[in-house]
Amino acid sequence: MAASAGDDDAFSRYRSPLVSRYASPDMAFNFSERKKFGTWRRLWLYLAQAEKSLGLAITEEQIKEMEANLDNIDFKMAAEEEKRLRHDVMAHVHTFAHCCPKAAGIIHLGATSCYVGDNTDLIALRDGFNLLLPKLARVISRLADFADKYANLPTLGFTHYQPAQLTTVGKRCCLWIQDLCMDLHNLEQARDELRFRGVKGTTGTQASFLQLFEGDHEKVEELDRLVTAMAGFKRAYIVTGQTYSRKVDVEVLSVLASLGASIHKICTDIRLLANLKELEEPFEKDQIGSSAMAYKRNPMRSERCCSLARHLMVLVMDPLQTASVQWFERTLDDSANRRVCLAEAFLTADIILSTLQNISEGLVVYPKVIARRIQQELPFMCTENIIMAMVKAGGNRQDCHERIRVLSQQAAAVVKQEGGDNDLIKRIRADPYFSPIIDQLETLLEPSSFTGRASQQVSRFLKEEVQPALAPYQSKMDVKMELSL
Repeated sequence: MAASAGDDDAFSRYRSPLVSRYASPDMAFNFSERKKFGTWRRLWLYLAQAEKSLGLAITEEQIKEMEANLDNIDFKMAAEEEKRLRHDVMAHVHTFAHCCPKAAGIIHLGATSCYVGDNTDLIALRDGFNLLLPKLARVISRLADFADKYANLPTLGFTHYQPAQLTTVGKRCCLWIQDLCMDLHNLEQARDELRFRGVKGTTGTQASFLQLFEGDHEKVEELDRLVTAMAGFKRAYIVTGQTYSRKVDVEVLSVLASLGASIHKICTDIRLLANLKELEEPFEKDQIGSSAMAYKRNPMRSERCCSLARHLMVLVMDPLQTASVQWFERTLDDSANRRVCLAEAFLTADIILSTLQNISEGLVVYPKVIARRIQQELPFMCTENIIMAMVKAGGNRQDCHERIRVLSQQAAAVVKQEGGDNDLIKRIRADPYFSPIIDQLETLLEPSSFTGRASQQVSRFLKEEVQPALAPYQSKMDVKMELSL
């Protein structure tokens, strides 16, 4: 949420537009300091509870004291401690201990900084996926409704952005949906394959915990299992260095970058179709397209998606390079970079999904414009059908081909050199050679006869692939997306 006009301090510092202008409150909170440090405290509580259950000298009174202060965070004190200690984790250990004096001696017992740092990051990644997935499912659902509605509406297809065979508006939309269904699967898989770092110690050997439990390996393994379950994960990585492998971040940002590519493609298509005046994104009553050209209806939402998708796609380079230079058990040059790229990837994915949902809920189709463009190109496309009809009527294929070729070039010259309409069919009607099939021309020129199995493909695709993919998200489909900017 933007700061109020009277909040001068807020306007005197740079604020990331991803938070101040674009991201949803839920995703902004997911990467906030309040959630981060609140999660640290919960992880310290889980560790203490598990250590107590396995026989360490931790009292119920200490546990209750920690439970009562999970969200009682003195951020000012923590900042002062970090400035003094030059260590963020120890600053929060001291701050937590200040409000939990009885538990002060057992907070962070046996742990390293990455116990809270890395495990919190993994929780944020998991929760980030859980926020994105319903949004992606809603986009797919809205586009599926659109595809079903326009499954039978013929439209000019393009290859190389040159006129090609006809397709349907709904079939083209299914190309978009198919990419997004792949993204849905990839995001689900990336989330489900996330593991917890767990309780591993300074270099991942669990040596400190083995010492705490006096050499009892089974208790150390049980400690890891208990804390992993408390944090809501099914599995922890068996081996880690000081950190979990930074290739995990590569996998996470790779699927988000792929999502960015899908949305960039979709919104580019929408922008091209808007230029052709065949389809438009929502345009509000008082919306201004240009400060100078009052008639303009710019596809600004699609442009925003493309702009932010580019940022999302390049962010994967950060974890790729970070993973490649993690020496041995860990170097700290990952830390500052990961503070930026992980959060920004999820924040960016969040806003482009919200924007695309808004677009997909208000797409406007102009069938008459589409039909006119078909009529401009269809005469050329139907020439093979005309030749076949003439052969069936007793004509010679080669003679017919030559007559069609000459008339087609004449019609093309009218279109390209004179700026006129395609008059090929008029020329064919005027040529006595084609008199045997004149009464068939209307049928031969019916656009729906050129779309093949497009409408059947839409129906099967929506039933067999889209509906099963959306089934887990049905309870979250009713949310509409209004954009404030």
